Amino acid sequence: MLITESVVQDAIAKGKKTLDVPRNAIITPLANELAVSKGIRFVQTESQVISSSAPVKTAENISAKGKTVAFGSDHGGFQLKEQLKKLAESLGYTVIDLGTKDENPCDYPDFAYAVARAVASGEAWRGVMIDGAGIGSCVVANKVPGVKAACCHNEFVARNAREHNDTNLLTLGSRVTGSEVCKEILRVWLETPFAGGRHKQRVDKIDEVEKRFLK
Repeated sequence: MLITESVVQDAIAKGKKTLDVPRNAIITPLANELAVSKGIRFVQTESQVISSSAPVKTAENISAKGKTVAFGSDHGGFQLKEQLKKLAESLGYTVIDLGTKDENPCDYPDFAYAVARAVASGEAWRGVMIDGAGIGSCVVANKVPGVKAACCHNEFVARNAREHNDTNLLTLGSRVTGSEVCKEILRVWLETPFAGGRHKQRVDKIDEVEKRFLK
């Protein structure tokens, strides 16, 4: 289990002075910093988290209703794309597939651009692009104004990419991360809200950098 800022913020909102955490939970540095500053003490419990499939604890709930997620991949990410599409649909999202449609060799920039354009235009709420490593597609997507793409290899990074950076496009590497981990990454990334607060000021600065080069 991952204890993030949003979990501590929820405890603060409820007026708690202690927060029970399983003995093998991971507490992020920012969550610990916030807890110390607010006088909240972590209390270790005997329970142990075996699976990370429990619902994501967030400061707010994100509803999948009416939200469209655009998926894309190159040939190396095709099989994983098919699996992740099914997961997104099971969570209640509407899915659009922008290719590729098979495992014949192709160029990832074409599909990364298609997904990024769908997000930037508002056709899709979020986008997911899979290639071998996830890096190339992330580079392409971040060239499109209005897109904030993050290449994530674990759940912590996925949550951080949403809470701190308000990313709207996720890239994954099919040759880097196993399919089951990718499913958890996607679920966490889709369900985690932007934390706002001091992070909004930083994201606004990212947007300002982008605007300087749009003239």
